[in-house]
Amino acid sequence: MVWTHLDKYRDFGLLLLRAFFGLYLAFGHGLGKITGGPEQWAGLGGTMEIFGLGFAPMFWGFMAAVAEFVCALLVTAGLLTRPAAILVTINMLVAATAHITGAIDGGPEMALLYAGVFVSLIFVGPGKYSVDEQFG
Repeated sequence: MVWTHLDKYRDFGLLLLRAFFGLYLAFGHGLGKITGGPEQWAGLGGTMEIFGLGFAPMFWGFMAAVAEFVCALLVTAGLLTRPAAILVTINMLVAATAHITGAIDGGPEMALLYAGVFVSLIFVGPGKYSVDEQFG
């Protein structure tokens, strides 16, 4: 087939995917949340009430910020890729649910796009251009 010569660039494609989505999530969404402080974390974590987890909103908000910033950077580097991608995926599904139920403004599209990319990385792994690959 005409496209089979691109198979040799599969790992480079995974690197681009990890870098683009990981860095954009970390710096476009996560950085403001992780540096927002306790008030912002409590506001973020308050959305957990839709799951019956209304206790400790500051903790839940901080965990969401960590997932969006730290775990996104881990995926970008290809370090602990699958566990980090699982945490990001859970976070994005919670965010999408919060958007769908009206707990927070906006549509769920971006959260669902991120979830789709990160769940795909759970299945295919980070590729050979990653810290995980270097350390086995």
